[in-house]
Amino acid sequence: MQTRFSRLPGRGLYLITPDEPDDDVLLARLRTALLAGPVLVQYRNKALDDVGRARQLERLAPLVRAAGAALVVNDDVELAARFEAGVHLGREDGSIARARERLGPRALIGASCYADLERAKAALAEGASYVAFGAMYPSPTKPHAARASLELLRRARAELPVPIAVIGGITLERADELVAAGADWLAVISDLFAAPDPLERALAWAAWHNRVFGTEGKKR
Repeated sequence: MQTRFSRLPGRGLYLITPDEPDDDVLLARLRTALLAGPVLVQYRNKALDDVGRARQLERLAPLVRAAGAALVVNDDVELAARFEAGVHLGREDGSIARARERLGPRALIGASCYADLERAKAALAEGASYVAFGAMYPSPTKPHAARASLELLRRARAELPVPIAVIGGITLERADELVAAGADWLAVISDLFAAPDPLERALAWAAWHNRVFGTEGKKR
């Protein structure tokens, strides 16, 4: 199996979809969120079974790719293979090495590393394309998640040769300090999808990207 990735996305917003069971509602919310200009979109939906997730991805994948963003699927290597997407794996989600074997050398494979730099190094040794640390701040999605520090992020940036994503309680107001500490991708759910005015927030994120990264573009 070969995915469509040939190079890594550029730095910026890493959008993660909410647990929305209604397909039409999710697509409408996603269209608005894509105006933020994410470089990466992770499809994640814990509210549906495998059939429901595949149904949503059938409609969601073309929108993401038309927006110029890379697509990854949370947890599910086979679903990622079906839609020629990347995959993001947590501690309980299976082997990175097996995902690499299944998806091929070009696949975008991410690993959740929580607050553990050694786990990140092990993930890279298995073939991960990028690593993710967090929760960086208290998160409404995972309120009891272990916290990762800015100092850990600085150490990771100094020691790891791959893109670093951060997740957990990330808001636009916290974006600059995370980038300054070494983050490449800022993973966001609530700050966009649960914003009082999602359109206004999406446009604010787009303006932030242009200010911080300029015309860096979608690819590294």
